[in-house]
Amino acid sequence: MITQWKGQDLPRVLSGRFDLDDGHTLAVAQKDGAYATLGPKLFDQSQFELIEMVMDSGLRGRGGAGFPTGMKWRFVPRSSGKPVYLVINADESEPGTFKDRLILERDPHLLIEGMIIAGYALGVRTAYIYVRGEMLPQIARLNAALRECYDAGLLGENIQGSGFSMDIYVHRGAGAYICGEETALLNSLEGYKGQPRLKPPFPAVSGAFAAPTAVNNVETIAALPWILNHGAQAYRQWGTDRSPGSKLFSISGDVAKPGVYEIPLGMPMLEFFDLAGGMVGDLLGCIPGGSSAPVLNAEECDKATMDYEGLQAVGSMLGSGAVMPFNTQRDPVQILNCLTRFYAHESCGQCTPCREGTGYAARVLKQLAAGKGRGEEIDLAYDLADNFEWTTICPLATADAWPIKSFISKFRDHFERALQHTPEQRQEGLLTASFPGAFM
Repeated sequence: MITQWKGQDLPRVLSGRFDLDDGHTLAVAQKDGAYATLGPKLFDQSQFELIEMVMDSGLRGRGGAGFPTGMKWRFVPRSSGKPVYLVINADESEPGTFKDRLILERDPHLLIEGMIIAGYALGVRTAYIYVRGEMLPQIARLNAALRECYDAGLLGENIQGSGFSMDIYVHRGAGAYICGEETALLNSLEGYKGQPRLKPPFPAVSGAFAAPTAVNNVETIAALPWILNHGAQAYRQWGTDRSPGSKLFSISGDVAKPGVYEIPLGMPMLEFFDLAGGMVGDLLGCIPGGSSAPVLNAEECDKATMDYEGLQAVGSMLGSGAVMPFNTQRDPVQILNCLTRFYAHESCGQCTPCREGTGYAARVLKQLAAGKGRGEEIDLAYDLADNFEWTTICPLATADAWPIKSFISKFRDHFERALQHTPEQRQEGLLTASFPGAFM
């Protein structure tokens, strides 16, 4: 990991052990300070003090929505008479996103320690990690780390003599994108079809097994050990007032050094491209927060900063932190064709506008991308997206509508060219491959 940029130290809240040999093992992790919080620092505080600390830190959910973590925990009732569950969303499925799996692979103990902190703050006895089924190496690392923790007395009954007990179970999903949505994840966890639930009730009140449940992303919970060790205000040394702290960003596409980088929130987007080795070719546009984020053109990229409000100001969103810049040798029509095919395939089919609309839009754009358009496809695709946006139980249809509408709006000339030319003619002298590393 790059540790300095322009003479300044970059944050190491999440990536501090990524470069350590065998950093995934308990012995190496403990030498570097893992589980140092499991003593008076944690157990001498009340649950409410811990929740207020997380509130004061400004930590926001890193799975996409950016909701304040401490506020989410405040919603969990303590007097329902039911157990409280903690569920970690490790179903990392957004195209272009690969930062959570790096935590699971290189530093699973960071997540486990964070889960113990969150579990103590919420009064949790049983916690689950819902992992995307294809992430086999990461699942193996996670299970090995959990075994080490049980053998060392860091999990199970009476952790470190504190009187607090907690068990963690790994639940392997079946590779459905929709299970990244928290209520679909909970249905799958309970053994039902992975389809979203109507809200309310929200999971904080009635989640797993109809009991109060906190559902948090891997990266969110992995930040807790550093915050508890150093304090809420220290965490705010990075980022902006409304988007404090650091974040892991996955960057792929047309940069020289694609990968995962931990940077302070608020870094200018073009500066982040430079950190990743710079653009390969001339910048045409960028998907800034995973495949569902509205695309930005080059002018908007120049204005954008890597934080929730900064990307919102240019009409997009931070999302999962998957950044995919593309150069002028890429065909936006083909990129959108890949995206719409993905969303049509991953629709769970529960809601008619999504089940029918995403498939219809994908067929229209497939025709257009193949150079077989008759003239109405551009406006038809936009109109379809406009009609199925915000009409379904979960945001999957909207996640398809945003790239469709933004790509057509920002790069309409490319789509109009697709009406007169075959893909070969459009790509004459250019690269013909699909967008690299993101939608293959």
